[in-house]
Amino acid sequence: MRNRLIALAAGLGLAGGAAAQAPVVIDGHVPFADDRSIQRKVREECTQLNTQLPQFVLEFAPASNVEVRVGDASADSGRVLRMVITQAISQGNAFIGHAKSSSVRGDLYEDGQHVAGFDATRNSMGGAFAGYKGSCSVLGRTMRALGRDIAQWLANPVDGAELGDR
Repeated sequence: MRNRLIALAAGLGLAGGAAAQAPVVIDGHVPFADDRSIQRKVREECTQLNTQLPQFVLEFAPASNVEVRVGDASADSGRVLRMVITQAISQGNAFIGHAKSSSVRGDLYEDGQHVAGFDATRNSMGGAFAGYKGSCSVLGRTMRALGRDIAQWLANPVDGAELGDR
């Protein structure tokens, strides 16, 4: 009985510690790093990628016990994650097969001080029924996987982490 009480108290302490962590603020629109590093057809046709990534980070954060909010990621107070899409490659199509890849760089700051950063890449060939999917849809699958990777990283941010398919 005593051991159960100690375990319960320890568990409550851990839960309290996780809840005490300040929320991470991210922008609702993640920019492309440089127009030259992103294919023109991706920039022009797949405009939803910039907003999909933060939405997927928000979606997967609760499973990692991380609180994420959309706000001003340029602020120098609190916990802020600044991200940029560094690469989005779209090769192939529904008829010959998809070969898509997306990369993101992110840096976590706390009160203006750099805490940790990551580089993440995810590749996709479209998954099941790829022949019925458009290129932007398949790139969206990479953003979804990256969102999950980033949410998991936020639970234990390690500087220099390589996430996803890197």
